[in-house]
Amino acid sequence: MGADLGPAMAAQLAAGVRSRSPRTRDEAIEALVAVAGAVMSKKPRELNLSGNPACILFYGANGAGKTTTAGKVAFRLREQGRKPLIVAADTYRAAGIEQMVAWAERAEVPHFDGSSGADPASVVFDGVQMARKRGHDVVIADTAGRLQTQRNLLEELGKIGRVMSKALDDQPYESLLVLDAVLGLASLAQAREFNKSIPMTGLVLAKLDSSAKGGAAIAIEAELDVPVKLAGVGEAIEDLAQFDLGAFIRTIFN
Repeated sequence: MGADLGPAMAAQLAAGVRSRSPRTRDEAIEALVAVAGAVMSKKPRELNLSGNPACILFYGANGAGKTTTAGKVAFRLREQGRKPLIVAADTYRAAGIEQMVAWAERAEVPHFDGSSGADPASVVFDGVQMARKRGHDVVIADTAGRLQTQRNLLEELGKIGRVMSKALDDQPYESLLVLDAVLGLASLAQAREFNKSIPMTGLVLAKLDSSAKGGAAIAIEAELDVPVKLAGVGEAIEDLAQFDLGAFIRTIFN
């Protein structure tokens, strides 16, 4: 447990459980649910889709699952009767744009593509303008993968966020860091640095269908007060779940 949570958080949770004097395994697990839940974020875990258009910006490290998550969210929103537009703003790799277009086609959702080498912030801005013109009520923007140590790319991400705000006339939008649940506590270092560059409104835990349990989310939420909102639970386009705090904590400790 300490490997995912970090020794300090693991010790804090263990002390909290002991203070409740559980007598059975089930009581111990319920005590863990209560203690872990108490240190995690109290902010809403539902997506904020109130903008005109509502916007969701996905970012994170290479291979974390951003593009896959963007496609799954687009599919879910279309199924709910929304009219999403996917903006493929990973302009560093032609393959990145192609992958996002493929997911958009699977989701049966229109897409706006940046050309290879184009300024990703400009692509996002133009995508929002197109969405307004064509009556789309949600913009889903996929960005290039970047590591928390790449300062120039993190500064670029900050620029994308500022341009997004400008395009939306300073309406709030969802700014979601996608984390690979396999990484464990390394995700905390990622989240710290990304949050310095662009204020995060939420997290996505991808690949929770693997052997990983994503326990680092507890430490991240406790430190940064940013809630996990979505969880990737499989490879199919419908394999995206609203994050359930109680079920998540029970899964970790069972």
